[in-house]
Amino acid sequence: MLKEPRIRRLTISTFSIASSANPKVEKVYSNNFKIDIQIMRILLIEDSLSLRNSLSLGLEKLGYSVDTAGTGSEGLSMALLGSYEIIILDMMLPELDGMTILKTLRKRHLETKVIILSARSESEDKVAGLLAGADDYLSKPFSFDELTARLLSLMRRGAVNCLNDQVTINSLTLNIQFKTLSYNNGIINLTPNEYKIVECIFLNRHKIVTSEMLSEFISGSYDHISKNAIEAHLSSARKKVRKSGASLPITSKRGFGYRVIEANEINT
Repeated sequence: MLKEPRIRRLTISTFSIASSANPKVEKVYSNNFKIDIQIMRILLIEDSLSLRNSLSLGLEKLGYSVDTAGTGSEGLSMALLGSYEIIILDMMLPELDGMTILKTLRKRHLETKVIILSARSESEDKVAGLLAGADDYLSKPFSFDELTARLLSLMRRGAVNCLNDQVTINSLTLNIQFKTLSYNNGIINLTPNEYKIVECIFLNRHKIVTSEMLSEFISGSYDHISKNAIEAHLSSARKKVRKSGASLPITSKRGFGYRVIEANEINT
């Protein structure tokens, strides 16, 4: 059974907004207003460490769940594997530029909303980004309040389907925001790599996830995680889940990768 999405109340300052299209957005006219939203997953692809950290911290304080990438190749891998409502995408990235990432996502028919961040403010650059499939374009330097307003504008237009921060499969609950796996309200203590493997497969429950995809999800382009290492992490995770009284609903398909075992497949 799907749980009702958890709602969070945020307080945003310096601008006002109203919406009748989205019932989760309150009509309040003041310099400080409150808005109820479901947990939204954001992928921030930005090579500047200081900007990446400050934006991530600010967005998380507002209640968003934020994943970050510092290179283009890492960001593209995360965008293709993860389930994000919005991608905040810098244009000038090492290894793979933002325009290539954007075009790749659209060629693969990934409809995740994209906000471009760019030091290029000329109108032809903005037009090129929007025509390539971006949903908004924000020139650097920009204020954090303006970025927040752009995010809320996408929500107000009904452009974003917010994601509950919990995924439950066969009584195991994955909390994406707090990076935990639990069974009967008890936390199962997974290592970071064990958790990432489970998260990647759970979020792609209707797909086959290859060991190469898992390696990129865990370490990006900086390192390679061998299939044997992935098997060892999964074996350890299975043991921990069994100790809690449950069974990890992940199986391997020889020659292809890993997938979720649905409830109707058990004992059949």
